[in-house]
Amino acid sequence: MDADLSPLMAPSGLLPAGSLLESLLHICNEVTCMEKLPSVQIRNASTMIRRIKILSSLFEEILEINRPLPPSAILCLAELFSVFRRVKFLILGCKDGSCLWGLIQTQFVSNQFHVLVKEMGRALDILPLSLLNITVDTREQVELLHKQAKRVDLFIDPRELQRREELLQIMANEKKNNSNRFVDFGKVKETLSCLGLRNPFEYVEEILKLEVEAQKQAGTGGLIARSNIDNLISLVSYSKSYIFDDEESEKTKQHHKQSSASIGRNYDTCSSSQSVVHNIPDEFRCPISLDLMRDPVIVASGHTYDRNSIAQWINSGHYTCPKSGQRLLHMALVPNYALKSLMYQWCQENNVPSDEDKASSFLDSESKNSKGKLCDNAVDHLSAAKAGVDAIKMTAEFLVGKLATGSVEIQGQAAYELRLLAKTGMNNRGIIAEAGAIPFLVTLLSSYDPRIQENAVTALLNLSIYDNNKILIMAAGAIDSIIGVLESGKTMEARENAAASIFSLSMIDDFKGTIGARPRAIPALVGLLKEGSTAGKKDAATALFNLAVYNPNKASVVVAGAVPVLVDLLMDDKAGVTDDALSVLSLLFGCSEGLEEIRKCRVLVPLLIELLRFGSPKGKENSIALLLGLCKDGGEEVGRRLLLNPRSIPSLQSFAADGSLRARRKADALLRLLNRCCSQSPNSV
Repeated sequence: MDADLSPLMAPSGLLPAGSLLESLLHICNEVTCMEKLPSVQIRNASTMIRRIKILSSLFEEILEINRPLPPSAILCLAELFSVFRRVKFLILGCKDGSCLWGLIQTQFVSNQFHVLVKEMGRALDILPLSLLNITVDTREQVELLHKQAKRVDLFIDPRELQRREELLQIMANEKKNNSNRFVDFGKVKETLSCLGLRNPFEYVEEILKLEVEAQKQAGTGGLIARSNIDNLISLVSYSKSYIFDDEESEKTKQHHKQSSASIGRNYDTCSSSQSVVHNIPDEFRCPISLDLMRDPVIVASGHTYDRNSIAQWINSGHYTCPKSGQRLLHMALVPNYALKSLMYQWCQENNVPSDEDKASSFLDSESKNSKGKLCDNAVDHLSAAKAGVDAIKMTAEFLVGKLATGSVEIQGQAAYELRLLAKTGMNNRGIIAEAGAIPFLVTLLSSYDPRIQENAVTALLNLSIYDNNKILIMAAGAIDSIIGVLESGKTMEARENAAASIFSLSMIDDFKGTIGARPRAIPALVGLLKEGSTAGKKDAATALFNLAVYNPNKASVVVAGAVPVLVDLLMDDKAGVTDDALSVLSLLFGCSEGLEEIRKCRVLVPLLIELLRFGSPKGKENSIALLLGLCKDGGEEVGRRLLLNPRSIPSLQSFAADGSLRARRKADALLRLLNRCCSQSPNSV
């Protein structure tokens, strides 16, 4: 591993060894801390995780030493990072994907693990261990790992191969006999149990994962694969019915005797008078039971289920959404009134009988939940749109009531629900404001609970997108509390969303002066400009730009120390806010304080010259505006510095010919100034 490698060290500023090592340690931690291994490829996944753990100790030692690395070592680390990313996605694919399809693909997936181990070995070929100041134990572990990776053979778990053959045999028998009557469901249950499928909810999850896999295969030419997946969906659907639900099994058998309809996704419902009924629309079926929903409810992920089915799912210890796999932040079940109304109409139109007692219970529960605002005959006449609006109104009023009188935990849940509801449309934002949510959300901005504060400020941000709500938010005295969150919020996301809220509120001209007059507002935005993430810096820069459009605010932005921070951001490629920083600087140039501060930045002119050549069209336009202002103010000195960089002249000429009206005007003026400077000082070029 160490032979014939040059001891040349790379300058520490040339190659990003530190950030590369940090990225490697981060992805190592993600892989090694996975809570649960996949039910297939357990041996390959666990062996790969063990190898990555060994290498993570090497990376930690190298990072602690903090010395320049040889180029070959950096190349090795970059290759390992690429391998580890693919390992992460491969293990996640096995863990989160269909276990049955993973079993069918066991040879292919095992080969993927083998290829990644080989690539790991090839990357370690160029690692100069002798040039790294690491402990003997770590060196020996890495050398042993390297030797093992070089000679490792393809491993396919024989137990998985056996289960795969059993599964293929079951599928072959089902296809051969064209009926599920010949399937040995005892054998199916045993095989699926070995893969972790032991209850009806896990069967439903597996069906949903198989459907996702089928969508991936669609259009790729994998007709055989798609056919196999469809057979697996059929097998799991019928197995669930036969194994776990005798009553549903009887209905399935009767259905097969009467017709040759497609496998059990579209059960027919028979009335007491044996009349034929239309197939139930998919949107009216519960994703868990696949039957017509009687009491549809919405869970925290936004998906709708029948109340009984989802309650059984939650009571059995599951805290994720069966359809999306997303972890449920709370267990509240919100009635889906709009869907309930549409289902009732469909039942009436298609002569689907419904038990009168159930219908009465249906309407009574609706009446109680809406505090008497719906009468018994309202459902018959509600249009879908009106039902949706009414449902949102009742939901908003219910949640605002929880904000007003609930415990801290319930207030947090209500704030989160309102945050989501306000994210989904202008009508929702108006309805939430009419329900009186804004004053209560403003109160929650001072909460000591980080999640409550974050949800409250984000809900206000979403509500502020609707222009009428901007006035209501300002009237509720929210601005000081929002500035407080921006200044010292419990989480960075809360601070960033507070900055975005100020940007949104300052879209109304009258509020630019009101916000800028708050002594803490602009300094807090400048603070976020220094400390925030890429998104946070962008939010802060756009908010400062909006406020600086109002002339009296420009001096406040300069006094808050924004100019040096903005210039530093021009030099930071990772910040990703170059254009926004230039836009703010070009605005600040319009006041004497801004001009004085910008003139002090000696590095600005070279930066602007580089941006003239390599910046975005918007960045080039603002660079020209700033250079023109500096030339007018700084005269010959700035002109000479520009002329010493003649590579910027073609960019100016291009903008003078093809740019926007503003860009052409600025570029023409700058070229004229440079011509004048050149004619006055011919020796300067």
